[in-house]
Amino acid sequence: MTIFLVIIHVTVCVALIAVVLLQSGKGAEMGASFGASGSQSVFGAGGGSTFMSKMTTGAAIIFMLTSLVLAYRGGHSGSSSIMSSKAAQKAAPQAPAAPAQTPQQTKQPSVPPAPQGAPQNPQGAVVPQTPNK
Repeated sequence: MTIFLVIIHVTVCVALIAVVLLQSGKGAEMGASFGASGSQSVFGAGGGSTFMSKMTTGAAIIFMLTSLVLAYRGGHSGSSSIMSSKAAQKAAPQAPAAPAQTPQQTKQPSVPPAPQGAPQNPQGAVVPQTPNK
């Protein structure tokens, strides 16, 4: 589907360039620059739209729609990715097992954490604070 949209997009892009370059500009006649009566159409009503202006409008609409669709499809890529196969092959690293305790090792008594802002002595006991006077 994406390849089909890209082919349409490029074709419409080339057609839009060709249609715009084939059109003549408004007031491009030589008489318009010297004050001929045709110059009033530059500032007034343009008259009916020509076949080339309709072609330009149609090509511009198709070009914008294909641009939006391709941008949407590019932003929301499917589950296929180059890295998805690498992630499946790479196993999660295993955490090392905790060493078994021997009977000679004794557990030290746990000291509760000190309240925030209380000074501690090197042994871990909380030293009470004295109020400031």
